[in-house]
Formats: sequence, C-alpha cells, structure tokens
Amino acid sequence: MIILLLSAATVFFFWSLAAKMESLANYIFFLILTLFCRKKCIINLSSVAAITSMKPGDELNHSQVLDSEGGKFKLGFFSIPQTNKNYLGIWYAGDPQDKKLWIANPNTPILNNSGLLTIDSTGILKITSGGKTVVNIAPPLLTGSLIARLQDSGNFVLQDETRNSTLWQSFDHPTDCLLPGMKLGYNLTTKQNWTLTSWLSSYIPASGAFTLSLESIQDAFQLVIRRRGGVYWTSGSWRNQGFPFLTALNDSFNRYQYNLSLVSEKDGVFFQFDAPEGSFPSLEFSSNGAIIGGGEDGRIYALYNEFCYGYESDDGCVSTQLPECRKDGDKFEQKSGDFIDRSYNNYYDNASISLGDCMQKCWEDCSCVGFTTSSAETGCVIWSGNGEFQVDESGNTVKKYVLVSSKSSKRKQKTWIWIVIVVAVVIPLLISGFIFYIIMRRRKLQDEKEKEEEYIRELKASDSFNNTNLREEDGREVHNLKIFSFGFILAATNNFSIENKLGEGGFGPVYKGKFPDGREVAVKRLSRTSGQGIEEFKNELILIAKVQHTNLVRVIGCCIHGDEKMLLYEYMPNKSLDFFLFDPERKKLLDWQKRFDIIEGIAQGLLYLHKYSRMKVIHRDLKASNVLLDENMNPKIADFGLARIFKQNETEAVTRRVVGTYGYMAPEFAMEGAFSSKSDVFSFGVLMLEIVSGHRTTRLKQFDRPLNLIGYAWELWKEGCALELKDPALGDLCDTKLLLRVIHVGLLCVQEGATDRPTMSDVISMLGNESMAMPPAKQPAFFTGRNEAESNSSGTKAEQCSVNDLSIIVLEAR
Repeated sequence: MIILLLSAATVFFFWSLAAKMESLANYIFFLILTLFCRKKCIINLSSVAAITSMKPGDELNHSQVLDSEGGKFKLGFFSIPQTNKNYLGIWYAGDPQDKKLWIANPNTPILNNSGLLTIDSTGILKITSGGKTVVNIAPPLLTGSLIARLQDSGNFVLQDETRNSTLWQSFDHPTDCLLPGMKLGYNLTTKQNWTLTSWLSSYIPASGAFTLSLESIQDAFQLVIRRRGGVYWTSGSWRNQGFPFLTALNDSFNRYQYNLSLVSEKDGVFFQFDAPEGSFPSLEFSSNGAIIGGGEDGRIYALYNEFCYGYESDDGCVSTQLPECRKDGDKFEQKSGDFIDRSYNNYYDNASISLGDCMQKCWEDCSCVGFTTSSAETGCVIWSGNGEFQVDESGNTVKKYVLVSSKSSKRKQKTWIWIVIVVAVVIPLLISGFIFYIIMRRRKLQDEKEKEEEYIRELKASDSFNNTNLREEDGREVHNLKIFSFGFILAATNNFSIENKLGEGGFGPVYKGKFPDGREVAVKRLSRTSGQGIEEFKNELILIAKVQHTNLVRVIGCCIHGDEKMLLYEYMPNKSLDFFLFDPERKKLLDWQKRFDIIEGIAQGLLYLHKYSRMKVIHRDLKASNVLLDENMNPKIADFGLARIFKQNETEAVTRRVVGTYGYMAPEFAMEGAFSSKSDVFSFGVLMLEIVSGHRTTRLKQFDRPLNLIGYAWELWKEGCALELKDPALGDLCDTKLLLRVIHVGLLCVQEGATDRPTMSDVISMLGNESMAMPPAKQPAFFTGRNEAESNSSGTKAEQCSVNDLSIIVLEAR
C-alpha cells in the first residue's frame, strides 16, 4: 500500500512539473511573437488534426481544424499575440497573409486555449470554454440529422443532412470581409440585411466604428459607409449612367481579375464579386473605414484618403459643416517625431474608441494639433499647443497624426488676382456673355419647372383622377397615378437609344424600357410638334386608367419633363398588328384562325368601351397600328389620345376639331364633325377588310382607276367575287363560309349612313352565330383615288392627309 502511494505521488510530481514547463514555454513563445510580429500578426492554434464535418456531440478544440470539402478553407481557433486573446475564425488554406475572413466571436474572445466548438443536444452551434458557453453561433435547430460543414466557398453551414437543406450559414452573418459569392445588400422577403462591420483596430476584431452597407437613397442604390451610425462616405448613385463606383473599383482591382457587380432581383438588391481560381480573393473592410482588396501578393487598395474631412466630396466623402477653426485644405499627416511643447497632451484611456474616433475628437477640438493611439490602436493621445513639430528623420519615434494647414491658399489667392485682372482688362465681354448665359439658362430651367408643375396641377385638378387606382414602383403619385422622373425614364430606355425604339406613330416614337426589377414597359414619347397637348395627354391617361379589359392596353404611368410628355404602357413583345399584316413575310405568321381571333378580340374591346365600361368611350382613331399584340398574339387596343367620353344617355356629339386617320374616319365625322359609337364601327369595318385582304385601305389600285380598299371590296361583292379579296398568304387553309361572313359584316360596318351600321353587340352576334340572318349591305362610303395632278394641286389640304397611317388633326376656322 505504501509503495502504491509513493508511486502515485511521484507521477503527480512529474505531471505538475511538465504542466508548469509547458505553461512557461507557452508564455515565452507568445512573448517572442508579440515582440517580433508585425501588424495583425495572428497565431493559428490548430495543428494538422483536421476534420471535415461535425455532428451533435462532436467537439473541435484548439488543436483541430475543420477543413472545407476541397481543402481551400480552414476553420479553427487562433490567437492574436498583441492581445493574447483567442477567437474562432475562417481563413484561406495556404494564404501567406493568413488573413482571417470571418470570426464567430469577435466581441467575446476567449482568454486561453480552452475554447471548444460544439453542437449540443438541442441543436445549438456554440463556443464553450471551461464548461461555460462563450457565445451561441446559431440558434437551436431541433432536428435529428444536423451536420456542420465548411464549404469550398468559405461558407460555414449548418445543414439538415436528411433533407440536404441549409438551416444556418456564416454568409448571412458577415464580419469585416466579403468573399466571392457573398452578398452585401438586403432581401425584402426574408428581411435579411448583409452588412460589413470593421474591426475596432488592426489587432482587435470587436465591432469598430464603421459599417458598410448597400442602401437605397432617393430611388438610387449606393454603397454607404457609416461611422457610429452617421453617413460618412457614399459610392455615388446607380441610376441613369450606371454605377460609376463599380467601374472605378473594377479598374482598380483589374490586376486581381475581380469582377464586381450590382444585382437587382425581385426580392432585393445586393453587391457582390467573383474572382478566378488559384488566388486568395477577398474584399476587407478595414478598421479605418477603407475598402481593401488583395490577391496573392497581399497588396491593398484604399477606396479614399485615410480620413474624410467634410470639405471634399469628389471621392465619396460626405460634405459636412466644418468647425469654425478648420478650413478647406486642413488635414492630418502621419509623421515621425515629437511636438516641441509636450506638456499639452490629453489621454483618453478608452478601449472602445479607435483611430477614426481620435481623428474626430481632434478635428472638432480647435486647440488640437495632433493625435495618436495606443499600441493596440485604441484610446487616444491628443496634443494641444502651438503645433510646432520636430521631425525625426530616422523614423525611430512613434508616428503621430499632425495637423497640416493648407499652404496653397496664398498661392491660389495670387492666381485668382491675376485671373481677375486678365479677365477684367482683356475679355470683359466674355464675362458678360457668360453671366447672360447663366441667367438665361436658369430662367429656362425655371420656366420648364413651372410648366411641369402647371401640367401636374392640371392633372391633379381633374376630377377623373379620383377613381384611379394605379400603384406601381419608383415614381411620384398624383391621386394614386404614378408620375415617373425623367432620369428614371432615361435609365429604363438607355437614353432613348435607337436599339430600344419600337416604332413611331402620329404623336411620336415609342421605346422599349426596362425597370431595375426586370419589368419591361413601352414608353410613348409624345412629339412636341405632334399636336397632342396637355388635354389629349390627360385624356389618354384618365381613360386608360379607368377602363380595364383584356383587350385594352394597360397604362403604368407618365412622365412630364419641360415640354415633353411621356406615357408608359405594358410592353407588347409582338408590337402592333400592322407590323405583321402589311409585311409580305411576317403576314404568313397570321393564319386565318389567328386573324379571326384578332377580329373577335378587337370587337370585344370596342364593345366594352361602348357599353360595359364605367363610362361610354368613343376611340375615334382605331386602326391597325393602334392594335398591339401580346406574346400570344392577343389584340389590345391602344392610343386613347383622341378618345372622347360620352354620358350614359348621350349617343352623338359634334366637334369643330376633326381628328383621326385618313381612310379610317367615318364620312359624317370627316365632313361634319359628328361622331358616335358608329364612327368606331366604321373604323372597325375598314380594319376587318384590311385583316382579310392583307392590304392597307389607302394603298390599293385596281381596275382602270385607283380605288381604296372599301371601294374595291364593294365592287367584288356586287360582282359575286368577294373571295378574290382574300389575302393570298392565307392559301386554301381557311373557312370560306366564315371568311365571306367576315367580309359581309365588314361591308355592313362601312355603310355610308351611320344608322345603317350595326352596333358592336350586333357585330359580335353576327360573327359568332352562323345561323343568324344578316341584312344586305348598302353602298359604302368609299372614295375614288385622286390622280397625280389633282393630288399635287391640292396644296395644304394634301399635307393634312397622312401617307403612313399617322393620326391627323384638322382645325376649322371660327
């Protein structure tokens, strides 16, 4: 028994001695590293005992690492010698800089190497030390198949192994580094906000003074750096001319082959980048608020000067009110040496303030002439006095930030004196001309602004807006109707580029536009010489806003910029009916069934306008170019600029302002200015004959004299040869009986007497009911074409008639 006790005592003695020797060796080792390590020198506590995954009950200690699937990244505990504190982090395997890319416990370090990473029985991923929880990395995830892995993207994930779904990931909780594939921005659906937070200093990973985020400011996306919550720096807007910051940053990181981009999706917007394989790419947000990038050589790039002073905004710094004692050009320069008067210094021994905080203290203190931080880059030493500084050329003294006043102000003053003298003596007229130009320019801008506000007031004053219910994104509202900014329209249409032009109508060109969220729209840019004023503009806006039907085009909003007025519609990918119908090749895509469906769809849209909408509407400008086709070739009636609203008991009106398109206008409207729903019926009849024949109504020459399409159809009908009107592109694959019925209905619609024409209800019944008896067609209101001499001698009258189906407006004298 005595022998056993002696043996146990001997073993305990040597074990204690070994433990003390190990502790002493560790202390000496850390002391040496502290003395010789440079800035941000970090010791990895993990050895080669690597694992690739963890499950509930597994532990990862300071001597182990978690390797990514391809061995590109490592996760483990590491120590910072300057503070002798331990953290759990992720780094590139083989990175010579050994830069830490993500830290699980930046604000709760471990004071020794007793840290353990584990998944407990409740599914909590956490760090413990000495049996106590240091930090919960992920919340409780109660599932029987949890597994933690480090992916080859550097993303530490906690997954449900059975369902192969990710329950938690480090990419959703970034610290100070952005890796390829990580996001900086926000998700509107999940409310996830990806933001970078700087370290407190180069040696302390705790949350510092700066944050980097992607924010929407005045309908424009910007990267924003905040210092202690206040905006410190912005990247510039992404709106009309792209994102200039991305271009500049891509140029700066060109040698790393980084590709930075801004991604806009339905659920949110984010900034990210990608880089080639074989390097150690990352974007680091440094403790002084700079964006840093580096590759294998570890070179860094600071996005702006070390400090923002508030008087220069060209590099992204936010302009702020300067203290009374500071002026443009004042700045801090880092120098080796000492202030001659060393008695005026104040110490701020606060471990939670960093270099940027010290700079702000000194900048706002008018007596301050310089500052520095402690060896751990926290706390401040601030000097006051006369500012005399003795430079140490050897560079052996601690570097300090010294206030340097602008030395160029006197030189600038002298330069300006000479400029004023030269300008005053040599070119006074140039100054006067320039001032005159500025005054006129401002007056013009003011006039445009007043005119725009006047238009908007007119729109607001309309009672017809009270029932509109348009709610889209990115614009200003007028009684719930969207008014988009001109800059927004420029960005959507790529500055109205020729590639985006869809066509041109009587009131101006139409362009394709694309919103940041991916939606496509059609933008009708009303020509200043089109004749469509604010009344027609407001009329079209109100009408389309109030009438909603599957065969009517939907309005999205409008834009007013000076004299320019624009309407935004839903985009129709197949353009307009005339694009197919009058082209020798494209018309072959319109077989008989498609043409009949288009006729029926137009008829349904007109019937809705005349009878079933909340107001009775007469379109007055129905033609092939005003019928748009969606992706399924369904027709939608568009262009309500000339439309008129009737009261429910009103059937006819007379106007002294004749508007419409030559060849489609009813005779009573063209001659007398009288219009009714039968005016639209006439236009629809012409359109039906065009669809059947494939010819424009005003461009057909037959027999011994030119006839328009109505006259030609009537001649064939009287002679019993109506089938000759059929478009040859239809071939023999059409219902002859139905085709004759369509021609018959078309001729009924274009009869000279308005009372003889059927209503749109009758038209739909006759088209859909083969057994329905139809009245004989009477002579239509057709015209023989003029010969060339007559056309040339008609003077001004001929100029009013369109040769390309454009809408015309004829004003009668009083």
